Amino acid sequence: MRFKPTQLGTPHQRVWLRLRRSTSAKIGAVVVVFFVGMAAAADWVAPYGPQEHDAVVGAHADPSAKHWLGVDENEKDVLSRVMYGAKLSLFAGFVSIAMAVILGSTAGTLAGYFGGWIDALIMRGIDIALAFPSILIALLVATAYRPGWAAVILAVGLINVPVFARQVRVTVLTLRELDYVLASKALGANSLQVLSQAILPGIINPVVVLATLGLGAAILEVAGLSFLGVGGDPTEPEWGSMLAQAKDHLTVSIWPAVGPGVAISLAILGFNLLGDGLRDALDPRLNEAS
Repeated sequence: MRFKPTQLGTPHQRVWLRLRRSTSAKIGAVVVVFFVGMAAAADWVAPYGPQEHDAVVGAHADPSAKHWLGVDENEKDVLSRVMYGAKLSLFAGFVSIAMAVILGSTAGTLAGYFGGWIDALIMRGIDIALAFPSILIALLVATAYRPGWAAVILAVGLINVPVFARQVRVTVLTLRELDYVLASKALGANSLQVLSQAILPGIINPVVVLATLGLGAAILEVAGLSFLGVGGDPTEPEWGSMLAQAKDHLTVSIWPAVGPGVAISLAILGFNLLGDGLRDALDPRLNEAS
């Protein structure tokens, strides 16, 4: 009898093998690593400083050997600012999604496990939040505080909480009826022990996938709020604020908008491809089929 390669080894080994075979996961991982590396190494690899002027070439200079993506209206190198902008854009995206994961997963777990009035209270609050456009909620949250990157991160994190809460609730509703969870209760485990030892391991995979997919959306939301002017210092390099400054000079030069625009698009594509690959690799139904 011949076995498929994915039938051999532990479940973790089969997941890793499936992930390695996923073209979308590999492409997404390369793109994500590229941008993370760019953000981490910007201080060393960027050809110019984020606020460094080049008065010799002047404003709106076209791409050249000296300035690969041209120069913006303030005589600053576009490529360098895109590289430095990756720091703030990725940091804001990661922190906001981490906040959404913690708050949303906690709310969804409590609602799904305990049910009753706790479920009704939490999910009615989630339904109310989903009734309003996410960008409107983000603008209200961001403008309720002093404009700045902290307000933007808080706003983006809060509008993503319902996404994680609903997904985790659905997962927990399924998990709490499984035999091993019922056995834990029958053996005298309290709610905290059941949640930490039986429920938590079961929600990790869907949360990881959803967080990876959500990172692309979070980066776009951060850039959108920054573009609308509710971010921090507009002169600080960030992809959304760079687009906001470039839009007023598109008739003169498009290059200051091309750099951050392409960076945002590729970053979103990378996280989406990686998330799709993780979803396929971690889907238990696919693991059973293989």
